[in-house]
Amino acid sequence: MTATNLSNTVAPNAAEYGGDEISALVLDPGYTVVRGGFAGEDVPKSVVPSFYGIIPSGSERRHVYGENAIHTPSPNIEIGNPMSNNGVVEDWETATNLWEYAITSRLTNTKASNPLTNGLNEKTDELRQEMEGVETQERPLEENPLLMTETGWNTGKGREKPIEIAMENWGTPAFWLARSGVLSAFSAGKASALVIDIGASSTSITPVHDGIILKKGTTRTPLAGNYISDQLRLIFSTSQPPIPLTPHYLVNSKTPVDAGAPAQATYRTFSPGTEPHPSFRALQEERILTEFKESVVAVWSPGRLAGHNQQGGTNLDLARTQAARPFEMPDGYNQLFGVERYRAAESLFDVKMALSDTKNPAPSPSQTLPLMIQHSLSQVDVDIRPHLLANIVVVGGSSLIYGINERLKQELEALYPGPRVRIFAPGNVVERKFSSWIGGSILASLGTFHQMWISKKEYDEHGPGIVEKRCK
Repeated sequence: MTATNLSNTVAPNAAEYGGDEISALVLDPGYTVVRGGFAGEDVPKSVVPSFYGIIPSGSERRHVYGENAIHTPSPNIEIGNPMSNNGVVEDWETATNLWEYAITSRLTNTKASNPLTNGLNEKTDELRQEMEGVETQERPLEENPLLMTETGWNTGKGREKPIEIAMENWGTPAFWLARSGVLSAFSAGKASALVIDIGASSTSITPVHDGIILKKGTTRTPLAGNYISDQLRLIFSTSQPPIPLTPHYLVNSKTPVDAGAPAQATYRTFSPGTEPHPSFRALQEERILTEFKESVVAVWSPGRLAGHNQQGGTNLDLARTQAARPFEMPDGYNQLFGVERYRAAESLFDVKMALSDTKNPAPSPSQTLPLMIQHSLSQVDVDIRPHLLANIVVVGGSSLIYGINERLKQELEALYPGPRVRIFAPGNVVERKFSSWIGGSILASLGTFHQMWISKKEYDEHGPGIVEKRCK
């Protein structure tokens, strides 16, 4: 596909944005990863962690991006994230650099090195004159329109800043900002749906009707992937004996041991003053917990774990009779996990089963998934509620926990015994994790979408405030 050379100063012609004349980019920033790729493709080519490393370098602090950089225990490395827990950008300067890294590392070429400083040319006055101003002209998106995603609760500043970055810093010829809930509905082939996105930092419930989000019904709860990780930490620390959580980077070697026996490993030590920051260890521990959630954690069904079953016994006792799942920690400690694997995610539905301490207070009943969905539906027109209940789209990395969809259906059928409850959850892991990016890829590749783009000329005339008017 050849990209048309688009001018930054002239409004785009309709023909330039219809069909295959352009290669639009889709950028979907999240709390855990930033997804980027070309419109019309099935999966994002660039998936970069949203976390970044901060390495002291003399009196300055250098930022490093990418999977390898943030998982290497460099001396005094600290881990940061430009996003807040509710999915809204807090640090715009770092977010800009991170997103640009996601674009240039995989999708477009990085800037060519300056011929004056690359050691290949003589530093003549003629070359200096030729190079004046060239670096500022080379920007990563001069030939690519950009579609970016945002949360349904984004602020006014949070909506205007992306177009400012895209137009001023990256030189994109056209831009669009789309709600992630709407795009997730599109990825499932639906214009109207109740989108439940269970991510890392929060779970959002977004009612979408005819491609527009119903803002009054948009709700979110902190009960998501990171909350389940916190529950697992509490389960491990309160076990008898406590279960160690030692990241890979601290283990030099290990010896196999029996289930439940103490680990026999040799551990890595750091010279005083060179140890990675505690935030680095927290990120490495989260990688272990993510693996544990993917392979061990499950949601109990039918009924609630604290409830009674048809035989008259408690589900807790029944769970103890179920086959346990093995898991080995990086230092060789291994254990069979029985009822604990159901308990970790149970409080997403029933707060009575939540573990808590001073750092992790117990959630309120209104924060559970069923009651959040009930609250969301109570805010929308009564006539469209049955249609939304029949078109529930479940997405997000944490929705891959085993049994979560079956339990969700059961809880909603108990709350709404009349209407039909149907849940659509892609079986493909990629489609579940990258649903909003895939929806953006579909949208930006439609020939009919070309008239929607905000051009550079319109931006120059109206400023960043045009996003509020155009991107509803």
